[in-house]
Amino acid sequence: MINRKEILDDAKKIVIKLGTTSISNEDGSLNTEFMEKVAAQVSELHNAGKQVILVSSGSIGIGIEILNLNCRPKEIPVRQAAAAVGQGFLMQHWMEAFRKYELNVAQILLTYDSFTNRLTYLNLRNSISTLLSYGVIPIINENDPICVHEIEATLGDNDKLSAMVASKTEADVLMLLTDIDGLYNKNPKRHDDALLLNTVEEITPTIESYGGSPTSMKGVGGMRTKIAAAKICNMAGCYMVIANSNVDNVISRVLSGENIGTLFLANQFVHKNRIRWIILGKASGIIKVDSGAKKAISNSMSLLPSGVLEVEGDFDRGDIVKLECNGEVFGKGITDYTSEELKAIKGKHTDMIAEILGYKNYDHVIKKENIGLLK
Repeated sequence: MINRKEILDDAKKIVIKLGTTSISNEDGSLNTEFMEKVAAQVSELHNAGKQVILVSSGSIGIGIEILNLNCRPKEIPVRQAAAAVGQGFLMQHWMEAFRKYELNVAQILLTYDSFTNRLTYLNLRNSISTLLSYGVIPIINENDPICVHEIEATLGDNDKLSAMVASKTEADVLMLLTDIDGLYNKNPKRHDDALLLNTVEEITPTIESYGGSPTSMKGVGGMRTKIAAAKICNMAGCYMVIANSNVDNVISRVLSGENIGTLFLANQFVHKNRIRWIILGKASGIIKVDSGAKKAISNSMSLLPSGVLEVEGDFDRGDIVKLECNGEVFGKGITDYTSEELKAIKGKHTDMIAEILGYKNYDHVIKKENIGLLK
């Protein structure tokens, strides 16, 4: 039997994601009482020597209320405007909530690109580490006003963002606070016989099938995005808990080992941080390889041009690309050739690279140290 207290009580670095439905009242106004309770529990953790990072949703919902919009707008620019208006209001209340416990907070706004560019990511990691060393509580949100893609599609209402943060900062636990008790085998709002899963040891296709559509018009992070977040945490060796924010002192009680919500176990085999960065980074293109090349890559060998069948996308040297074989993406890597160069040398022996291009960077297309396998 899984001993939650043994797993969670020793956690040193904790990321807590607060969903829109948790931080907002039914009328869309900010739930300041809940925010104060979160600050009180985080203060206790801080005094116990633990480091806490918050990922706070709610800026769009607050902006909708401030701008007197009747419903959640479909237009991306309007939602981005709502986020810009709501974010300052959100941070103001977080500052007030933590000031009662003599704790400082720091606002960090991120996009997916913050994790894709390695230099940017390393600077971000160092910044968060420095803030934590000074006893500051980082409060993270997606930088919605500058996202060029649809907000929901970018990081998934902060579920994926919080998992990325947990992975990149090597957190011990990610806690997702939402408006339901955890992961059920059926939608509990439609099925009276739905069963709450206490522990998820492995994310199987069956577990993934339990993911559903959004549970609220205010929040856009349904169970599907939370299971996706759990997969990221599993890869990073980070435990994850989905719990109901309405439970009294939920943060403290979960971390003390109480049987609350759904616990997702961490993978004991953890990728090196660089490989995690490659796997989770945004790909600029696709390199399709034959089965022989896939087998070689799976056996920790580099990708050679002779194994490349097709090249899709426009990418440069040093970009992250997907590796695909027979229609299935099985890995990602950092390419040492541009897409145009690869189109010229694909399927060729390494001895022919210099003759075709007039120069040769490397014998390989992707070095084995720069390849991360997805399975």
